[in-house]
Amino acid sequence: MPIVLITGGSGLIGRKLTQALSTQGHEVRWLSRNAGTRGGVRAFAWDVKQGRIDPEALHGVDRIVHLAGAGIADKRWTKARIVELIASRADSARHLLRAAQENGCAPECFVSASGSGYYGAVTRDAPFTESDPPGTDTIARITVEWERAVDEWGSLCRVVKLRTPVVLAREGGAWPKLAAPARWGLAAPLGSGKQWMPWIHIDDLVRAYLHALDEKHMHGAYNVLGGNATNADFMRSVARAVGRPFWLPRVPGFLLKAALGEMAVLLLEGSPMRAERAQEAGVTSKITLLDDALRKLA
Repeated sequence: MPIVLITGGSGLIGRKLTQALSTQGHEVRWLSRNAGTRGGVRAFAWDVKQGRIDPEALHGVDRIVHLAGAGIADKRWTKARIVELIASRADSARHLLRAAQENGCAPECFVSASGSGYYGAVTRDAPFTESDPPGTDTIARITVEWERAVDEWGSLCRVVKLRTPVVLAREGGAWPKLAAPARWGLAAPLGSGKQWMPWIHIDDLVRAYLHALDEKHMHGAYNVLGGNATNADFMRSVARAVGRPFWLPRVPGFLLKAALGEMAVLLLEGSPMRAERAQEAGVTSKITLLDDALRKLA
């Protein structure tokens, strides 16, 4: 079976994907700051800032999945933080490419995470498709730089980028942060509540990665999607999933901006997506109703 190397393997998506690949019989390796064995998976040391990587990690690798990246919403977007968000995604992809070239590693494919932020933090009712141009704001700039670095792998192998919206999973992502106040009856629309929140369940996202790894006709960027909901409808569904009322007024946008700074656009703006290329490639989601997705998590 193919050997799959994953960056960011200890994160939410990486852990789930590792489990699925291992179940299929693949040998899975991680690149991590600290070498060792975790849950039966061997982790090899790499340090992007220092330009170091254990070359043994690349030996015999058939496929690479790039999930590494500092959390977009973990800290306020200072200038230094924005540099870190780009570097942790783009520099790591380039560092790994150089290491692959220097060590004679020629994988069949390089499948990378990307984000719906590619299109920018804007609110409109027309869905973004893969053919739409990128946005020009901060989140778009981060994502464009990320994808630009990933595309450099095209000189070596097939490249697939999965533009991912809000990921719904019990173990992490948006759900725990949204469910906690909802369980206290504090779910409320954010800002206007009219901004869109495209989403995908973690199980469908893992299936999309497996499909991208296996299907050699896939290349380029793909929107992956379970469905779209306005923020008000999304928060109402969260409240319904945890069996609590949905009655509070909207949280004013200026409060979120005061608390989060520029990063507040992630909550206050959003547009729907449509997964045209993904559907054409056979990437389909099984969980397409938001209430069904959230019931699986509650």
